[in-house]
Formats: sequence, structure tokens, C-alpha cells
Amino acid sequence: MLRSLYSGISGLRSHQTMLDVTGNNIANVNTTAFKGSAVQFQDTLSQLTQGAGGPQAQTGGTNPAQIGLGVQVAGISTNFTQGSAQATGRATDMMIAGDGFFVTSIGGETRYTRAGAFDLDADGRLTAPDGSLVQGWNAVNGQIPTGGGIGNIQLPLKGVSPASATTAATVGGNLPSDAADGTVLVRDVPVYGADGKPGTLTLTFTKAGNNWGVSGTDGATTQTATLTFTNGVQTGGTLPAIGGITVDLSGVSGFATLSTVAIEGQNGRQAGTLESFTLSKDGTLVGLFSNGQKQPIARVALATFANPGGLEKTGSSGYRATVNSGAATYGVPGGDGLGVLAGGQLEMSNVDLSQEFTNLIVAQRGFQANARIITTSDEVLQELTNLKR
Repeated sequence: MLRSLYSGISGLRSHQTMLDVTGNNIANVNTTAFKGSAVQFQDTLSQLTQGAGGPQAQTGGTNPAQIGLGVQVAGISTNFTQGSAQATGRATDMMIAGDGFFVTSIGGETRYTRAGAFDLDADGRLTAPDGSLVQGWNAVNGQIPTGGGIGNIQLPLKGVSPASATTAATVGGNLPSDAADGTVLVRDVPVYGADGKPGTLTLTFTKAGNNWGVSGTDGATTQTATLTFTNGVQTGGTLPAIGGITVDLSGVSGFATLSTVAIEGQNGRQAGTLESFTLSKDGTLVGLFSNGQKQPIARVALATFANPGGLEKTGSSGYRATVNSGAATYGVPGGDGLGVLAGGQLEMSNVDLSQEFTNLIVAQRGFQANARIITTSDEVLQELTNLKR
């Protein structure tokens, strides 16, 4: 009789655990990148009341007789399926589309997380809401050494994109062949010195018969050339370098009516400061500088495990490696088994409310049924004690 009482108690305890796990899942339905858990039950040892008997010549074999002693929790597993994407528009928010984990460090301990709600601290370091420092590789002279060890990602808030001297300029468009002789068209090209000092290269186009003369000056050096055309197609004319700047005029045509000659570009620039950054799918943070340049400034590292279910939850949406998860394998987004990154998005919880409420009902009914075992056993025991009055 006592066996049924203890079986009922084990059922109460196990279903209470199921209620606790289900309640935690429901509580975290809006937690970023939360992964729901599920409880697995198993029976306990059974009491052998009669052993198995082997078949004999005149009798058949008999099966063992066993009485179960209750239920116990076999384990609580974590469901690592991908959650839905939620757009935020924040440059520091990141979502992993795949099986990888962000790598963070806090107090010297390495942790792993799927929650990419990051921000910048006063030192320009990329941090999680609990203060963990996001790990990866920082760029050196615009190059990211992904082969080395990972460290704290620190954005160069006062970083400077160096100046570059203008060495080439390109001119395109059309010079009108029907323009009157002596017609003058002037175009200015903004140029820069090696230290980023701005200057102006002036190109003057003058109509002379069927041709156009061109003169270029930077204030110190002047060069001239004659552009010749046949049926609107340029057939000759090269302007010598002006103060070290080569001007490409090969794209200029000479058809009638159109006067569209213009500067198409030059390769110099001033120094620039970091204004913002964007995230690429491969985890590269690309800095946007005030001089229009784009330059890699860091790259986010991801980790993967042989058995993600073996990770231990540390709170704050983090995990730590255990002996059964296997050691972390680091890599870059887009690598095998790591997934890619999406900027301006966060991964939502993968909790399915309809399933959790169903589990809640199942756990509740299981708890009530096991409670009934105890009350029924108590009634039988009471009847037994009442045999002698």
C-alpha cells in the first residue's frame, strides 16, 4: 500500500517540475533569442516480485512480475530551433540566421549567446545588455586578421580615414561640334594633396574649327592639347599630366547640339572621421567616414558546438560550455554550421504559446491524477485501520 503513496508523491514532484519548466517558457515568450525547454519523464526502478522462469520440457517459461515505484524526471532539454526575426533598425542589433552563437566575455569568463541586442559603451566597445564584451577581430590598417585570436570588438570612435592625393581624373560627356568658333567651356575639378589639402584643377575647352582645344591648370602648372573628332568620335588628343594628375579625356565625344562635358570623378580625398557603420552578412562591421570612404573596422566572431544541448544556461540569455557540449569552435559568419548575420534585426523567442498552454493543461491534469492516487491510497489505509474497532 505504501508503494502507491510514494508513486503518487513522485508523480507530484515530476509534474511540478513540468509546471515549473512550462511556466518559465511562458514567462520568456518575449525574451530575445530565448530557447524553450521541455521535460522528459522516465520510470524509476521496479520491485521484482517474481523472477522469470525458463521453459522446461513439460512446462512453459514464465515472465517476471514487477511493480513500478513511480516516475522521475529523466532530463530537461533545450530547443535550439531558430526564432523569428524582429526588425529594429538599430545598427548594433544583430541576428544569427543559423546555428552559431555570439561569443562574449565578462569578468574573464567566456560565454555564448544568441541574443544580439548589443550597444556601444563609453570606450566604443560592443557590449551585451549585461555588460558582456562581444568578441571578434579588430581591423588593422583596414585589414581584418581573422586568423588570429579573438578579442573585444572596439570601434574606433575617433578613427580617421587617411587622406589620399589626387593622381587621376576622368572627364566625359559631349562637346558640341556645331558651336561657334571661340566658344569657351570651363570645368573645375576638385583635387586634393597628399595631406588632404583641397585644390582646384581647371579645364578650359575652346572651339577651334572642327576641333576643341583644352587647357588644364592647377595654378602652378598648365598643359594644353587639341581634341580632334571624326563624325563625333574622338580620334586624337591627350592632355599631359598636370602637377602629377593624369586627366583622362578619352570619354569625350563631339556630336552636334549636346553640351554635356563634365567631370566624372577623381581618385583623391580628404581625411575623414567615422560617422556610422553597417553590418555585412559575413559579420564585418563596415565604417562609413565623412569623406565618403567605406572601410572594414571589425568582424564579429561566432562559435559552434558539437552538442549545443549540452550548454549550461548562465542567465542573461547566456550559456557556458560544459564537458558534454564539447569545446567551442570559432569562425566567421558564413562558415560551415555558423550561419550568417542580419543587421538591424533580433531573434525572437521560439516559445510556441499554443503548445505551452497545452503542456500546462497536461501537467495540471497529471498533477491532479497523482494527487488522486494519494487520496485513494489514504482511504484504503483508513479502511484497513478500521478493521479492528
